Amino acid sequence: MSLTSQRTAPRLRYQPAAYRFVSAALRYTQQQLNQPADLSPDDEEAHISGQELLDGIRCLGTKQFGLLAGVVFRSWGVQTTEDFGRIVFELIDQGDMRKSDRDQLSDFFDVYDFDQVFDREYKIDVSQAFRN
Repeated sequence: MSLTSQRTAPRLRYQPAAYRFVSAALRYTQQQLNQPADLSPDDEEAHISGQELLDGIRCLGTKQFGLLAGVVFRSWGVQTTEDFGRIVFELIDQGDMRKSDRDQLSDFFDVYDFDQVFDREYKIDVSQAFRN
């Protein structure tokens, strides 16, 4: 996936914040993978897979919302990784993101469980709390 110019969404299935977050997560993921932001419509170097984007969504969500990440996503109507895939493909249909021929909505199915990654596996970094 990669970003294109921003357009106004005609009809949203999810809360507007979810679409903004997915766009931000795409940029975040590209930065984490040291990939350039797309410069042209044919720039394949900026492409990331659905799995990579979902990992970026998990990391950015945890970074921004902490233990509340799952709660925030659910408040936007996002219950599963498949919902993030639907957001991506809506953004693609609107011309706000691009996909390659190998990208499919099924790439986003059952990648991780929200309760598992945003609750049970959440780690609080206390390393800085006890430094002198």
